[in-house]
Amino acid sequence: MKKQSVKLLTLSGLFLALGLLLPFLTGQIPNIGRMLLPMHIPVLLAGFVCGWPYGLVVGFICPLLRSVIFGAPPMTSAVPMAFELAAYGFATGLLYKLFPKKNIFIYTALIISMLFGRIVWAAASYGFNQIIGSSFTWEMFVAGAFVNAIPGIILQIVLIPVLVMALKKAGYIGDAR
Repeated sequence: MKKQSVKLLTLSGLFLALGLLLPFLTGQIPNIGRMLLPMHIPVLLAGFVCGWPYGLVVGFICPLLRSVIFGAPPMTSAVPMAFELAAYGFATGLLYKLFPKKNIFIYTALIISMLFGRIVWAAASYGFNQIIGSSFTWEMFVAGAFVNAIPGIILQIVLIPVLVMALKKAGYIGDAR
């Protein structure tokens, strides 16, 4: 059991590091980089590979740590994003554990998690903006969660299941997690 915990903690550290570094690959073109949602990919994978507790923690820490270390995203974006990414890591891990282990359910878990995370982001954004005395409108939600994120959503739906299936085949994801 201890060996499994060390493995999951190590993999979580790897996913956290990827979440900190991937935005540098897309950050050279800020408009495209924001649309591709590079921090989301390692967090979603952390949930699938390590399970919901690890995915939740990686998701919550990643944007906050990146904001503190690199100044991007700005803390006003990082706080709601921390709740969003925590929801992604939590939901992918939990749903993957609960659903049958057929590949189609990887897509199901991913899409439900993506919707859940966006709802959590909206609630966190609304609450955070109320605290700082700003507004968060329905239009801001639709633009931020869906319209501006279409390239990233497509990338996630294409890339994440392929990676999860490959990791499952290679034995990095156990069915009994």
